[in-house]
Amino acid sequence: MYTIIVVPGPGMAPCEKLRLAPGETLRFGREASASTGAQTLLTIPHDGVSRSAGEITATDTYWSLSNFSRAATYAVENPEGAGEHIKVAPRRLGAPVAFEFSRVVLPAGTDLLTFDVWAPRHDYAAPAEGAEQPERPGGPDGAGRRGRNEPVRGRGGEPTALAFPLDRSKRYFTVLAALCEPRLRGEPYAPLPTVEQVVERLRPCWPAANRAAVQWNIDYLAVKLRLKPGPDSCEPGPRLNGKKEMLVSLALRFDLVREDDLAAPAFCAGGGGR
Repeated sequence: MYTIIVVPGPGMAPCEKLRLAPGETLRFGREASASTGAQTLLTIPHDGVSRSAGEITATDTYWSLSNFSRAATYAVENPEGAGEHIKVAPRRLGAPVAFEFSRVVLPAGTDLLTFDVWAPRHDYAAPAEGAEQPERPGGPDGAGRRGRNEPVRGRGGEPTALAFPLDRSKRYFTVLAALCEPRLRGEPYAPLPTVEQVVERLRPCWPAANRAAVQWNIDYLAVKLRLKPGPDSCEPGPRLNGKKEMLVSLALRFDLVREDDLAAPAFCAGGGGR
């Protein structure tokens, strides 16, 4: 059973998708050779790539990357992760990669060469007997479904407290989604929108939007997500520089806002809040 699929980049050989079963390896480089013992080879004909640049090893639900280069650091990007990536240092062996969709980036002279790795098999634990589990959002009608940020009760006792209790029906979440939108749309290093751009983005669904209202919601989010103390705190805390960047980084790192939130009616309907 194949669990890993490698999609070669332009000019690489072979050009068709390569499939790996658990335990199988793929060696890649400028002169990938069968003498290395790898079951599959990917040749990258570029002078800036080592003859034997690295190796991918498949497992049941993830894959690992070995970097054989003496000087180059490889990056593995999550194309759906709004800038999420890992770095694999020179000579590092067996670095685990858990992304479902990955893009391996190899620095080669003045170029950046890429190929994709898919790991479509993701296993999840079965629910404990008698435990109530949250339903996944996005059902056919959405009726009676629990959101991602609502507490879950088990067989007894108090529900588990949420780390980031956000209400998707509130105006502040609409503002947060608008701040995250450029990076969620497939531009992981896109500059964040200004407050004025957020106002214009939300005006069709929030006619009363203005700079003061949007800034108030940004300040409220900074308190709610514990980036700065609340108004009842004795300690005012340091002044936050780059508040929007901190909010977006936190939201994307912990999936507080996802791409499907941009398609939800609430994104252009906005609930309570100021």
